[in-house]
Amino acid sequence: MSNVALEMKNIEKEYFNNKVLKGIDLKIKPGEIHAILGENGAGKSTLMNILFGMPVIHSTGGYTGDILIDGKKVDIKSPKEAMDLGIGMVHQEFMLIPGFTITENVKLNREKSKSNLISKILGEKLETLDVKSMNQDTRKALDKLEMDIEEWSMVEGLPVGYKQFIEIAREIDKSNIKVLVFDEPTAVLTESEAENLLSAMKKLATDGIAIVFITHRLEEVMMVSDNITILRDGELVASKPKKDTNIIELAQLMVGRKIEKIANAESNEEEFKNKKVILSIKNFEVDMPGETAKGINLEVRKGEILGIGGLAGQGKIGIANGLMGLYESSGEVTINNKKLNLNDTTESLNKGLSFVSEDRRGVGLLLDTSIEMNIVLTAIQMQGRYISKIGPFTQKSKKEIRSHALKMIKDLDIRCRGPEQITRRLSGGNQQKVCIARALTLKPDILLVSEPTRGIDIGAKKLVLDLLYKLNKELGMTIIMTSSELAELRTICHRIAIIAEGKVEGILSPDESDVTFGLMMAGEYNKINKKGAL
Repeated sequence: MSNVALEMKNIEKEYFNNKVLKGIDLKIKPGEIHAILGENGAGKSTLMNILFGMPVIHSTGGYTGDILIDGKKVDIKSPKEAMDLGIGMVHQEFMLIPGFTITENVKLNREKSKSNLISKILGEKLETLDVKSMNQDTRKALDKLEMDIEEWSMVEGLPVGYKQFIEIAREIDKSNIKVLVFDEPTAVLTESEAENLLSAMKKLATDGIAIVFITHRLEEVMMVSDNITILRDGELVASKPKKDTNIIELAQLMVGRKIEKIANAESNEEEFKNKKVILSIKNFEVDMPGETAKGINLEVRKGEILGIGGLAGQGKIGIANGLMGLYESSGEVTINNKKLNLNDTTESLNKGLSFVSEDRRGVGLLLDTSIEMNIVLTAIQMQGRYISKIGPFTQKSKKEIRSHALKMIKDLDIRCRGPEQITRRLSGGNQQKVCIARALTLKPDILLVSEPTRGIDIGAKKLVLDLLYKLNKELGMTIIMTSSELAELRTICHRIAIIAEGKVEGILSPDESDVTFGLMMAGEYNKINKKGAL
């Protein structure tokens, strides 16, 4: 047997001319727990998708580089091939069938059967399930994880922690398992459940299974890993033994990069200290699946660009969606000292909020409608503008709509053939500008912009950021920009609120150190502060 369970050599991957992995090398021994760290978009998931042969990789041109299992080069084209080679994956989102028992979930697609009188005559296809043997196998896997639950229990209604362990039991029940990938396994677990899972990982490693541990929780990395690899912007920035590093260094490596501010966008917090609080949020909770906010407290000052950052699934996306009444929310919100009635989108718009959604194509645009109608539609519906009356009848004011659309196209530099062009035909960056134009048409007091550069090329990203900066600088517009791209927030924001586990971990100047940003994003800053380590 090779002394290297998994080796990935010079792995590169492009999505539509955008290189997301740039020559990644990874080497993991049997029985080793190897942590992979990185911000959202660093390339962690893409690397694991390549290892697991996910269809998204092969339907977008494949990848370059080599994968070796036990020293032998392999070409993994599907998850089934990955599983046949001994690679297992425990996903963050559970892949269990609620109406099945634990055994049925563990043994799904690997059922055992036994012969009976009919099958002996008519063939093995008529064999019956060997429930006793499958229950025994499942019991063995559950015992290895020290799970005190009956294997015949239904999955539906079980606590989240139990479901995570059932996912693991399914993987370790496979007789050939060599490499086991844990993708953010503790993200949905309580503290005690997470401790149990980390303990189980250590136990599996002693059985010779190589474990890949993808996480953003630095404390957990230091508790269980043997070696650590940090990815940033698709590049491998460091790979080192745990004994040679610490949480502070890992935080810096995770987020550290050169920040090029837009001209005159230096943070000047003093400038805003005495400015009016235009938006106040107290104990704000939002029930948005995957982005739950659990008690947000924030104040936004008139004329500032406030950034909201954090890792995926920590609740940052939920804030703007909750303020706009798109997901159930509670708490106390005031705009210009007037209380906002929550869970009412019309009320939010009437109180001066305007929203550019993170889901540009699904929520933000009518793709098969003209640019000009996309720009004015919400203003027509919510404010009764761009409508002319003839007696008792109303109709769209085409002249007014055209005039406004042409002005927006010019002011925002929307590259198009004209205001009648179908929005679907625009590039991603220009589609985003149409979303911003529609929001601005409402003449808002506060512009909420969520993931403004997601899915657009580098050149277009700069144009969008330049536009937001210009709106703030020249029009004095208050902007709340939510983004997974920390570097972009640090480029144009005056202050940045970091969200971790549904709450504000802290509010930073964009000039704050990479270490502080990294620790806050990992939810470790306040823990370390309490221990007096900073």
